[in-house]
Amino acid sequence: MKKVALHWQILIGILLAIVFGYFFPRATPYVGWMGTLFMRALKMIVVPLVFSSLISGVTRAGSGKSLGRLGFKTFLYYLSTSLLAILTGLFLVNLIQPGLALEGKVGSLPTMPDLPGKKLDDTLIEIVPENFFHSLTLNEAMLSVIFFALLTGIFITRLRTDQKNLLTDFFNAFFELMMKITLFIIRLAPFGIFGLVAVMVAEQEISRELFNSLGKYMLTVVAGLLFHLLITLPLILHFIGKVNPFAHYKAMAMPLITAFTTASSNATLPITIEAVEEKAGVSNKVSGFTLPMGATINMDGTALYELVVAGFVAQLYGHQLGFGEQFILVATALLASIGTAAVPMASLVTMSIIFTAVGLPFEAVALVLVVDRPLDMLRTATNVFSDTCGAVTIASSEGEELLVSRQVLTRS
Repeated sequence: MKKVALHWQILIGILLAIVFGYFFPRATPYVGWMGTLFMRALKMIVVPLVFSSLISGVTRAGSGKSLGRLGFKTFLYYLSTSLLAILTGLFLVNLIQPGLALEGKVGSLPTMPDLPGKKLDDTLIEIVPENFFHSLTLNEAMLSVIFFALLTGIFITRLRTDQKNLLTDFFNAFFELMMKITLFIIRLAPFGIFGLVAVMVAEQEISRELFNSLGKYMLTVVAGLLFHLLITLPLILHFIGKVNPFAHYKAMAMPLITAFTTASSNATLPITIEAVEEKAGVSNKVSGFTLPMGATINMDGTALYELVVAGFVAQLYGHQLGFGEQFILVATALLASIGTAAVPMASLVTMSIIFTAVGLPFEAVALVLVVDRPLDMLRTATNVFSDTCGAVTIASSEGEELLVSRQVLTRS
């Protein structure tokens, strides 16, 4: 018997949960424990996954010949496009304000913690941990963990060859171990989401305001992703990469379709490399470095999505994010996107980092899980397309003659 794909299992689970929660609200406590365990498992894996992912990514990028001009350009491009995507999401969630219609009307949301206000300069200071092992035990200290992981990865590349290889192999293996655990937890998502959604449906009134608010939330995410996909990245291709955006879209059709259907950057990677080399004309030297690294740390769509979710949930609570909190959200989303695993629904893991950065309860994310799958597909396509734009832009800056460059297309 053919195995049902995970996204179909999740969709079926959501539909069954809606029916179950609506018609049998008193029975939801008997299934709610599945959602609780699923959320606890996600929180459990956050620190070790992000820590190992960042160190593994930095050590791979900073080894051998990669540590030079090509590596600098790659990191600069990935950080710049992720920041542009995040700022797009921040602008749209403040403009559309999808959560205001439901402010104070969602009964299943957990209580908003009463946290003391934290100044921006205090947050920046606390990024440097006094005790790293203490930071490992605190969800709200994730920025310290990210900072220490980046620092560790950078200085591993500066050790003697034998020491560097030993630690690099260790953290690569540790990351693979965390990935296997993460994939196991994600395989349980249909049951966990069933419990979360059933309780949510049972504890609140299904109203026109709910559907309107979720619709505006989806519109915000989709508008942000399409703006980044159709305007921001093509402008970078045209003005910086000297590439014809329409020719590049055509050349990347197969990776985009694959990314949209699988919702996995890693699953799309072989097809992406082939298309970038064969149809865009990028050398293996550039594509072999930029694309695997992009699948690991370049998550434009995910970063935009996570910031919109945080803004949406804050609006549900009537919590107005000040300038300092919005700056923290931008910085945290940028850093958290680097540690996001390139598998379906992995953004759930790192989303807890963003929520805790501004004191939002992570359990509130249950509301957006109902409509997450199509958004996951679109943001993965955005991630992959940004990777391909990075490859051709960097190849162009290295003086390579590309099949999609404006000069080549004009001559032909």
